[in-house]
Amino acid sequence: MKKQLMAMLFGATLILGACGGGETTEPEEAPAENGGEETTEPEEAPAENGGEETAEVDAEQVVQQNCISCHGENLEGAGNFPALDDVGSRLSQEEILSVIENGQGAMPPNIIEGDEATAVAEYLANMK
Repeated sequence: MKKQLMAMLFGATLILGACGGGETTEPEEAPAENGGEETTEPEEAPAENGGEETAEVDAEQVVQQNCISCHGENLEGAGNFPALDDVGSRLSQEEILSVIENGQGAMPPNIIEGDEATAVAEYLANMK
């Protein structure tokens, strides 16, 4: 009975942790005033770096949304989930990114993807 309860709690924690609250919202398009044709133009002004736009990723916020449910509020580790508060002393940025992309142990792959994954790997690599 105790093992079943622990397995159920672990499973629920894993599922809830994988959800991560990564909600995205689509920008609303306003009707075009150019003869009824709708166009989608970015609302942001061009970046001052040669025209390329770069979105600044708040790695700490991404970690708060996706990692603390398993690794603990202060990333100190919880149960079978390792501590991340000093992961930079154990793993390089590339190794951390590999774990994020490929998963490891109970952690499923691609909980965080793209630029967010790269930013989180850099953020965690600096935690020593």
